[in-house]
Amino acid sequence: MNLGNCPNCGSLFVKSPFRDICESCYREEEEAFEKVYRFLRKRENRMATMVQIVDATGVKESLLMKFIKSGRLQLAQFPNLGYPCDRCGKLIREGRLCANCLTDLNKQLETLQQEEEMKKRHQMRSVYYTKKDDEN
Repeated sequence: MNLGNCPNCGSLFVKSPFRDICESCYREEEEAFEKVYRFLRKRENRMATMVQIVDATGVKESLLMKFIKSGRLQLAQFPNLGYPCDRCGKLIREGRLCANCLTDLNKQLETLQQEEEMKKRHQMRSVYYTKKDDEN
């Protein structure tokens, strides 16, 4: 049995691979999800933004993002929803990084790899061979 403190309320609970919070907080999250789902199920609300959903349901933005990231809310059905890029905060709909940050990180990796290759080539050229004295 693996015990831990709930990150939401601090109460002691038995950790499981399926749940990262205590039973009480889990029930609260499920109620919040139902509120959001009922709101978004209505055709007129499917174009709602994150702010509009928070205002209409009272559910925290961080919890909405948790629902999106865990796949409980499918973004394909809600075109104005997204979550922030882990690096810059720009609203994205998939992955962890926006296209700009991904491109920038890839460029930085390429530059680093090129620098490493140049160091290796330089080190290989710096090797000196000396003749032993007894070979004269």
